[in-house]
Amino acid sequence: MSRSSRTAIPLAAAALACVSLAALAFGTEPVSLSRALDTTTIDHVIVVTVRLPRVLLGMVAGAGLSLAGAALQALLRNPLAEPYVLGVSGGSAFGATVALLAGAATTTWLGASLVPLAALVGGLAATALVWSLASAAAGTRTTSVLLAGVVVNAIASALITFLKTLVSPAKAQELLFWLVGFLDVPSTRALAALAAYVALGAALLLRDAGRLNVLALGEDAAAHLGVEVRALELRVLLACSLVIGAIVSATGLIGFVGLVVPHVLRRLYGPDTRVIFPASLLLGGATLVACDLVSRGAFRLLHTEPPVGAVTALLGGPLFLFVLVRGRGGVVAP
Repeated sequence: MSRSSRTAIPLAAAALACVSLAALAFGTEPVSLSRALDTTTIDHVIVVTVRLPRVLLGMVAGAGLSLAGAALQALLRNPLAEPYVLGVSGGSAFGATVALLAGAATTTWLGASLVPLAALVGGLAATALVWSLASAAAGTRTTSVLLAGVVVNAIASALITFLKTLVSPAKAQELLFWLVGFLDVPSTRALAALAAYVALGAALLLRDAGRLNVLALGEDAAAHLGVEVRALELRVLLACSLVIGAIVSATGLIGFVGLVVPHVLRRLYGPDTRVIFPASLLLGGATLVACDLVSRGAFRLLHTEPPVGAVTALLGGPLFLFVLVRGRGGVVAP
């Protein structure tokens, strides 16, 4: 591990801490963090009951999206791989949409748990379909997976659009806002469940970080060095589906976080997944919290709050192009 790589995790942690404090301090209503320590003040109510749960949701969701993107990029050895592109998010969104329209999001504990479960099943189904199509297609596995992911994502989007035509306009508008991606104030139970899903998936991915480093040498070389390539692929895909399914069920579709954050870290610190994975967790959380802060800040100008998924796309797209295209206008190869 190089000396510069050792600074990646501390810097990412510092960024997460700074952004989180800013998200707690700033918003549509001015508050003081020092006064918020007094439980009798309105500042305490705003910070603890409204902003803190939303910031924690952004941290967990951003961390999971970024780590899943980093894992898929390492697995496929392609910087364009991410859950949104590979159809995992689309499949999870379709599963969650079916559950929501079926009335699974009830106030009961069992009903509330069905939405992330349906999203997980949808993500796993989409992942299995993409992998099966890629295995049967001609050409390299990476190219086939990316193309199959785009197709599966388009099919999932079409199915969701079809379902929206079968419900009332009010319900369709609610689904549309959810599918664009949003952060709201979650319940303690929902936040704890999401954190548990993401923590489990993250533990599995962090455990395989060193094996993914070996896989970068190629499948044959990795197999000769003792890596069970197919088992590794299965574990990574299952872990990513678990993480993304839980996040999509809580926040809707949020793109570009899983694409931009790992890509930027890899450009700055190299391809070592033992560094990229934990740094992606921290910087991904900071990125989504920052985008949500921008979304909340836009309320003062627009008198409405744009979905955070739109903010990540508007900010992440140009940033990714800026990182990708540099020098004399040439496109940097992966």
